[in-house]
Amino acid sequence: MAMKNAPVAGTELSFEATLENCAEGMDYCAVPVPAKITEALGTQSAVLVMACLNDSTPFKVSLFPVGGGRHYIRIKAKVRKETRTKTGDPVHMRITVLDRADVTYPADLLSALRAEGATKNFKALPPGRQNFIIRRIDEAAKPETRQKRIQDAVEEAKRSQRSVR
Repeated sequence: MAMKNAPVAGTELSFEATLENCAEGMDYCAVPVPAKITEALGTQSAVLVMACLNDSTPFKVSLFPVGGGRHYIRIKAKVRKETRTKTGDPVHMRITVLDRADVTYPADLLSALRAEGATKNFKALPPGRQNFIIRRIDEAAKPETRQKRIQDAVEEAKRSQRSVR
């Protein structure tokens, strides 16, 4: 299955699946994405989406490739708790493809980057990496975790300085 096209931002897809436990002995769940959805996306690479599981609050996540032209979607405990779902439950997924190049910077991250002179370096990181870092910051449950993740982002930007001139 040769797929070369990037998924089109705004593409909306939905499917039925079963919530699976992905790591023996750990509370780590994911939903298998049907092959027809991967084919509709036109790529075997990671795809950034806004997702809803059943009637959950929308959440940003990447469809991650698992080989053989298949993807999975990780489902965090917070979403499972909100939707009262558990391993083995049938679920309805709705996804909307997002534009990886569309990065929204939280004010506290920009402030920390400016203070360290690292804004240019952070913005030079690939958009997918920026979105991943920002998603981790936004998902922090505690203010101190958020601050640590912001500091980690600043440090990563500073480390990347060697390649940005």
